[in-house]
Amino acid sequence: MISVLTSGVALGVHVPGLLLAQRMRERGANVEVVVLEGLLPESKRSTTAKMKFAFHRDFRVALTGQRLAVDPAAAVPDTALHELAHQWRERRVQRVVVLSGFWLPIVERCAQLSGYRPEVDVCHLDSVPSPSFRAAGPIPPEVRQIWLADWTHTTVPLTIPVSSRPPLCWADRDGRLLVHGGGWGMGTYRQHANALRNEGFELDIIAYESNDLSTDDDGIRYFMIDPSWHPWLDSGYPPFARVDGLREPDYVQGSDCHGSFELARSALAMVSKPGGGTMLDSLWSATPLVLLEPFGEHEARNAELWEQLGFGIGIKKWQDTGYANDVLEQLHDALMRAKPGIPDYARKLMEERF
Repeated sequence: MISVLTSGVALGVHVPGLLLAQRMRERGANVEVVVLEGLLPESKRSTTAKMKFAFHRDFRVALTGQRLAVDPAAAVPDTALHELAHQWRERRVQRVVVLSGFWLPIVERCAQLSGYRPEVDVCHLDSVPSPSFRAAGPIPPEVRQIWLADWTHTTVPLTIPVSSRPPLCWADRDGRLLVHGGGWGMGTYRQHANALRNEGFELDIIAYESNDLSTDDDGIRYFMIDPSWHPWLDSGYPPFARVDGLREPDYVQGSDCHGSFELARSALAMVSKPGGGTMLDSLWSATPLVLLEPFGEHEARNAELWEQLGFGIGIKKWQDTGYANDVLEQLHDALMRAKPGIPDYARKLMEERF
C-alpha cells in the first residue's frame, strides 16, 4: 500500500494528493489518502477555519500569518499517532508520499512508535521549498525528494495528471478569463477582476464566501466550493457549483478531477497568484497564468519559473501589451508543446512497485 499524506487546509496540496491517488488506483494500486487535520482535535480545526476567512478577507493578514505559522503536528494527540502507526504496520504501507512538510515529524514519530519505517517521498508542488517544508528543517538524506516544478534548474521534472482529456485548442476556448485566489481565496484577484471587467473581458470568478458575489453584471459568472465541505470528513473532490446568490447551489463532486478544472480548460487564461496546484492546472489545461501578487517567497519563485518557461505573464506586463490575446495564445502554445514530454509521477511510482 501507498499512503498519500495531505493537508486539508491547503487545497493546492490536498487536491493534487487526491489526483495522485486516483491516477494510481486507475492503474491497480492500493492507495489511501490521509489528511493531517483528521488527526487534530476539533478545537484546532475550528481555529484553522476562522483563520482561513481572515486570510481571505485581507491579504496583508495572510502574509503576516504565513510568517507566524505554527506547526500543527505539535497538536496531534498521542492516541492519534499510535493509531496511525498501528495502521501503517497492519496494512504494510510500503511508501508514504508527503505533500506537506508538517507531516514529516509525524512520519518520524510513527516510525519510532511502531518500529515500522516505510519509504518516504517528499513531493514538492512548489518550485522551491514551501513554508511547511522550511519549517520542518533539513530533509533527511534517506528521503527521496520529488519536484513537480524546479526553479533552480528552470524545469518541470515530473507531473501528476489532472485529467485524461487533452487540452482544448485555442480556437475552441470560450473567451473568458478564470479569476481566483487559490484554495483559500487569497490575494488581490478581486481588485484585478474589476479592472479586467472594465476592459471588456467576461470572467469566471471562484468566490470564497457569499459576500464575494455581485449579481449586477451579466459578464461575470461566480462559482464556489461548498463552504460546509471539509476534506478530513470527505474523501472526494471539493463539491463545486455555479452560484448566483438567489437560489441554493447544486454542488457536485467531480469523478475524474476537481470541478474548477473544467473552467480552466476552456479559459483564455487563469488570473491568479501562482500556487503549486494552480501551476498543475495550468500545465494540464494548457491555460496560461496571468500572475498576480505571490503569497510568499515560494510563490514568487513559482511566478519566475512560469514566466521563464513561457507559460505565464505578470499582470502588469500583460496590461502593457494592451491585454493582447495573441500574447496569451503564445503562452498556450508553449504549454501545449511542453506537456507531452513531462514524466508522470503516478506512473513512476507504479513502475517501482513491480
